[in-house]
Amino acid sequence: MKELLKENYGYLFEEALIAEIEAVSYLQDFKEGDILIDSGDYIKQMPLLINGAIKILRDDNDEGELLLYFLEKGDTCAMSMVCCFGNSKSEIRAIAETDGDVIMIPVMKMEEWLGKYKSWRNYVFNSYNNRLKEMLSAIDNLAFNNMDKRVLLYLQEKVKINNSKEIHTTHQEIAYDLHTSRVVISRLLKALENEGKINLHRAFIEYIG
Repeated sequence: MKELLKENYGYLFEEALIAEIEAVSYLQDFKEGDILIDSGDYIKQMPLLINGAIKILRDDNDEGELLLYFLEKGDTCAMSMVCCFGNSKSEIRAIAETDGDVIMIPVMKMEEWLGKYKSWRNYVFNSYNNRLKEMLSAIDNLAFNNMDKRVLLYLQEKVKINNSKEIHTTHQEIAYDLHTSRVVISRLLKALENEGKINLHRAFIEYIG
């Protein structure tokens, strides 16, 4: 684990902090579709993403879920930090977008390291700031962008996350993430294809740009 930490966080964390993380944490792998954090869970560990991608969704008891943001290599989840510090139940779901690995840090160490290591304090605050910007972007997306624009931005994010222009997802899954119906998504995808921005295939969507 030490080599993974140095490779992914050596430019951020001191040697002493890396040694402490190695001593108290464990490495966990996950597969695409795994639920890593569920709504209502008490969060006892904070994740540091080593590789792969995770999507964070906000639960709506009446209407389903809404995609807030994606986590990528080197990221952590600000929402899980809030729950850890407050010992409160999770209000989000974290679902693996791809296969990957994550280092799980016990919550009891998080506050200790805030006072002990400047690099940890900067990492936590920067993570809050980055996730806040992404959530504000998600709110702006909902408030100001038409659904066709939201679909295109969603596909662009998928291309970035998976480093591939072939997007292996269903119309229903897109509808679920964007809080709309499959019929609406199918219509908008067809319109994007007619505009030359994507090609629709039986098992995947090809992004053209």
